[in-house]
Amino acid sequence: MKIGFDAALGVHPAALALRARRTEVLANNLANADTPNFKARDIDFKSVMAAQAEQQSRAVAALRTTHPGHLASSPMEPDGDLMYRNPTLPSLDGNTVEGHVEQAEFANNSVNFMASLRFLDGKFRNLTTAIKGE
Repeated sequence: MKIGFDAALGVHPAALALRARRTEVLANNLANADTPNFKARDIDFKSVMAAQAEQQSRAVAALRTTHPGHLASSPMEPDGDLMYRNPTLPSLDGNTVEGHVEQAEFANNSVNFMASLRFLDGKFRNLTTAIKGE
């Protein structure tokens, strides 16, 4: 019975990559907190992961009908998953970055990033244990 890394690791590598991308977006928002007319952006983690899961399920169905080497994986669009954040207190200069909101989202994303890393670490430990036969 063959087991690939995709099946063994599950959704965690994709979640980790998306969390890393979201970290970049939130850091960009914080860096531009004083830039006039800068619009804060964010990623809706749940909807992007749901879209990726749907895309993977279609790819798995397609793999059953053709050779796996014929399909190429399609990476996420760089800005296709970004949305604009609506501020609760708009500023006079048109900037929509709210420092306290961005810092809270950044901290929350960091915690979730570490959780994804721990899940992956657990998966790798389980695979190592299975390989060694312990």
